[in-house]
Amino acid sequence: MNWFARWRRTRILKRHPVPRADFETAVGQLPILHGLSAAELNHLHETTSLFLHGKSFAAAGGAEVDTTTQLKIALQACLMILQLDEASYRSWNEIILYPDEFLRLREEVDEAGIVHHSRDILAGESWLGGPLVLSIADVEASGQADGVNVVLHEFAHKLDMLNGDANGFPPLHRGMDAATWARDFSTAYADLCARIDAGEDTEIDPYAASDPAEFFAVLSEVFFETPALLQQEYPAVYQQMCLFYRQHPLLRLPDGIGRSA
Repeated sequence: MNWFARWRRTRILKRHPVPRADFETAVGQLPILHGLSAAELNHLHETTSLFLHGKSFAAAGGAEVDTTTQLKIALQACLMILQLDEASYRSWNEIILYPDEFLRLREEVDEAGIVHHSRDILAGESWLGGPLVLSIADVEASGQADGVNVVLHEFAHKLDMLNGDANGFPPLHRGMDAATWARDFSTAYADLCARIDAGEDTEIDPYAASDPAEFFAVLSEVFFETPALLQQEYPAVYQQMCLFYRQHPLLRLPDGIGRSA
């Protein structure tokens, strides 16, 4: 970080910090944050303040966007990058909020040149180089250590997209082995797909089998929300997530939270 970036960071934290009382109240409402140390919470407070200063929130579909919702989104987004570069979300700046699940019209052209139209009902969406879209109702249900978290899911896509299109292969850190990442994720992905195809009711959301990008996003949810489940199902992937996020949530979370494998 050069001198100007350090000066700017210090200036923002001095002039635009998240009020500490608001921060502590929001943390108290998000069980996935309860195991953080005092030092980690202080760092999360700073990272969240920087995040909120750099992002804009827009309402869609009649949504009412309040500061509490913004703070909950920021806290969970910044949990993911707590040990990463604070500029990990630098390439875009807008978060669009709908009151509930929203309809997205899609148009795809197949190999024969035929255009297909479809309508999807979504809780969240991440656009390459563009905004991130979330349902407020699903945001409110996130962070409860139950394995489902639309905020983590969509922000995982944003981290994945730092290499271009989301493909389940985000930029790895120095010292991480790309071949090991590919092997461990491919093996787990193939196993989950086979189990779902065989009719098994898996504890991991079957949506993870949609494609490698969704697999990475769903397993990022599980990593932070119910880490014991990921450790039990796919220990090699859990280890890769520990290396990538530079966190070990299974050890950090209090007994009884996130340990229901």
